[in-house]
Amino acid sequence: MGILKKLTTGILAALLAVSTFSGCSGGGEISSGAAAKDFPVTVENVTLKSEPEGVAVFSPNLADVILAMGYEVSLKAKSADCDQSDLSVLPNVTASDAQAVRKTGATLALFEKDPGEDTRSALSKEGISSIVIAPAVSREDLERLYEEAGAALKGGSTGYKKGQKTAQDIFMTLDDVTRVVPQSSSPVTVCYLYDAKGAAATGDMLAGKLIECAGLVNGVASSTNGKADARTLKIANPQYIFCPTGVKKELEESADYKSLTAVQKGKVYEMDPSYMARQGRGMIQAVSFMAGTVYPELLQGSSSESGGESSPSSGGTSVPAGQTLKSGDKGDAVKALQTRLDELGYMFVPVSGEYTAATVQAVKDFQYLNGMTVTGIADSETQQKLNSPDAKKREN
Repeated sequence: MGILKKLTTGILAALLAVSTFSGCSGGGEISSGAAAKDFPVTVENVTLKSEPEGVAVFSPNLADVILAMGYEVSLKAKSADCDQSDLSVLPNVTASDAQAVRKTGATLALFEKDPGEDTRSALSKEGISSIVIAPAVSREDLERLYEEAGAALKGGSTGYKKGQKTAQDIFMTLDDVTRVVPQSSSPVTVCYLYDAKGAAATGDMLAGKLIECAGLVNGVASSTNGKADARTLKIANPQYIFCPTGVKKELEESADYKSLTAVQKGKVYEMDPSYMARQGRGMIQAVSFMAGTVYPELLQGSSSESGGESSPSSGGTSVPAGQTLKSGDKGDAVKALQTRLDELGYMFVPVSGEYTAATVQAVKDFQYLNGMTVTGIADSETQQKLNSPDAKKREN
């Protein structure tokens, strides 16, 4: 799905400068909060004098962050592993080919790991600044990730604040999921295993915290550094195991794991590996998938429980056409929209009649799975698809 539109380009106002020292003269340092103005701005010791003419992203995670903020229009190029369908129209480039990167119109390159002095130097010679923005390691650190990415693209005030709000909205949506998970006197213990060699989403990782957001107990919360030995797993004896696509068979055949309750009872579920690796909409997909798997009643409609109208016996709820619905809207039309999304398995919060961040995400998920432009706005095209008999349901 290509949602990128061609930018109306202007004259390059100023060079983007790279500073190897913190506190570079004239830079708006954002480490203590939003800057008074957008540019110049200093992000991770790199000072940008003006808004980038274009950006090349070399991290799938940062690409996900940019998409979550709605700043994808700034992108000119990407690395091949940034496989989000929304970015499919962008050319793939390698950071080592600085001339190719510059030809795309990019004047800023974003990395999550240092590409090395040679690559940074080559990019600099082509007038391209390089900024390294590390993934978030905790809930609190997620705001830092988004603030830095936002500031790099749109400035120390506008971009910083947009990033901060986006991070807060993501956790607001995750908290909404947590609140609707059924309360039980017998907590459900699960684990997310990356492979059959002990790699796991441990308690010191943001990925491990996503398990708790799904209302579940992380069986390896006490482990650290993404490693959980066989003894720890046997003590935890998870009732459910989640893993990346292609790992389930390895776990079932491993001597270390085949005695676990989850394996013996066929409760091993594969997930798209990007869900636990990308800190944008992937986080919401991960939490929704785990919560929906353990508590399938969340996917079977909650409107009757939350005071909404019950679904018709045939055809489902009809979404009123003709009125574009978006974040902040309220009323019966929004309630009908949420009810229809609920029937199709996209809502993980009660129907309320208020177009909150959770509804935005539900609409995005519906648009994504139905091959549409992902905006989070219920326009006439989206409403028509919701009302059609071939609207794709969200599978568990």
